[in-house]
Amino acid sequence: MAGVDRRRIGDILIEDGMITPEQLNEALELQKGSIDDIAIGEVLIQLGHLSEEGLSLSLSKKLKIKYLSFSDYSLEIRYDQGLDKLIGEEFARMHLVLPISKTQKAISISMWDPLNFVCIDNIKRMTLLDVTVYCSTKKDILEGIERLYVLKGPPVNGYAASAITVDQKPPVARKEEVEQLKMKASEPPIIKLVNMIIQRAIKDKASDIHIEPTETGIDIRYRIDGILYAIDTPSKDMYAPIVSRIKILSRLDIAEKRLPQDGGFSIKIDNRTVDFRVSTIPTIYGEKIVIRILDKEKMGFDLSSIGMSKPDFLKVSTAIKKPYGLIFITGPTGSGKTTTLYCILNSIKSPQKNLITIEDPVEYKIEGVNQVQEMSSIGLSFGRGLRAFLRQDPDIIMVGEVRDLETAEMAVRSALVGRLILSTLHTNDAVGAISRLLDMGIEPFLVSSTLIMVIAQRLVRRLCPECKKRVKNIDKTTIDKYKLAGATLYEPKGCSKCNNRGFSGRIAVFEILIADPEIQELIEKRADITVIKSALIKKGMKLLRDDAMEKVREGQTTLNEAIIATME
Repeated sequence: MAGVDRRRIGDILIEDGMITPEQLNEALELQKGSIDDIAIGEVLIQLGHLSEEGLSLSLSKKLKIKYLSFSDYSLEIRYDQGLDKLIGEEFARMHLVLPISKTQKAISISMWDPLNFVCIDNIKRMTLLDVTVYCSTKKDILEGIERLYVLKGPPVNGYAASAITVDQKPPVARKEEVEQLKMKASEPPIIKLVNMIIQRAIKDKASDIHIEPTETGIDIRYRIDGILYAIDTPSKDMYAPIVSRIKILSRLDIAEKRLPQDGGFSIKIDNRTVDFRVSTIPTIYGEKIVIRILDKEKMGFDLSSIGMSKPDFLKVSTAIKKPYGLIFITGPTGSGKTTTLYCILNSIKSPQKNLITIEDPVEYKIEGVNQVQEMSSIGLSFGRGLRAFLRQDPDIIMVGEVRDLETAEMAVRSALVGRLILSTLHTNDAVGAISRLLDMGIEPFLVSSTLIMVIAQRLVRRLCPECKKRVKNIDKTTIDKYKLAGATLYEPKGCSKCNNRGFSGRIAVFEILIADPEIQELIEKRADITVIKSALIKKGMKLLRDDAMEKVREGQTTLNEAIIATME
């Protein structure tokens, strides 16, 4: 962008008569006190000092690019050029970018934030075309996205088809309502309340924050150690400003209440950065928001601290040092598979190795690892990512999940040509990974020649070491059934250290399958899974229930936790 005006956008807005110096100073003060990295233009819009159109016009002047609008017919979309195939709808909504036309060499786009050079570079790589950038208001960008991806053409009677409900009223917030919500969300009491909800969740070591409207009020709950706990909630009239504040932080459209949205933001707490992933869904009483807290420093990603026994830790440490082959982590959603994968990556990364991941989503950023976000909406699937990675001279590749034949075949192929592949599968136990790969269509000889190890796992709550109390009377039938003779069992009590919950954190229980030559031979012969499982048990493989009961005997968790976590 040659000839770009290098002055700050605030100075240009003052010179253009869009705002006063006092309004700019007010916005700068609010920006300083905000927990997110919100642009000064957005703050001015929230305060009501600037319109979207005013900001876009000033950006147009600053960047020497053309401003386009539906209102003056300068914004026109070429619906016949397959633009929706070049840039996926999810990407367009996430980055507020609208493809409008293309030639053989270039694609023209209009953006709400034409300073988002990372997005522009991604579009160049995605389309293999040069990019011509224009700017438009957020309202026009969203309307254009609706026209291009949903209606597939200009609007009917003023509304996109998907925006019309049975009563023929557009179910999106009116402009006045949106402006009012933005102003409410920017008021100091709302900012303070949202900050308090987030900071308390981090202090309580929550993994998620649930904010959901009810018929009579609001429910706010924290997920701590896998269990949801309700906290004191504000009055119902605070609901809309809270939701709007979180949407603004997450760069979501506060006017859109009909469709699920995904976004995120980061804040600094105690000199460390904490990431948050935000998801919204429409319910009958309003939008429910779930905020996933991604606190890398709290996680640590230390393989020795996630609950493996010494023999299991030795097995895993040996297997992950292999130069090539397949390693799978299995278990249901929420069983800690991704954490174990990150712990393994953290253990084996080094400047001498090229590590690449493709994930959905990228939950934590790991220094020294090239992490890629899977985006099926634009054709970047796990299988396609794997295929591309092979041209990047990798040593180790992590794939978020093997969920189809294409990804499974590429994972096997990558392992065969000398790469170590780490991934996850949804199976109930370790040996189930073998049958899952065979059921997908992978030949037995390929599974046997590439499989190194499968780790099945579950999570159990760890008893608070400060207040756990001994169980006095245990039924003899229970002792015999779970082979707990001579063991001292404990139960939760509750103290100030664990916020009177009786538990503090979680640990994993494991079942570790090592594919040695005997097991590989059984796989190649298509032996029944029960036969393979019996052979593994004879070789000393502990089942999930066995490892869970070992942690009960050690006083780390309760018998009830162990039974529930390993229930088949």
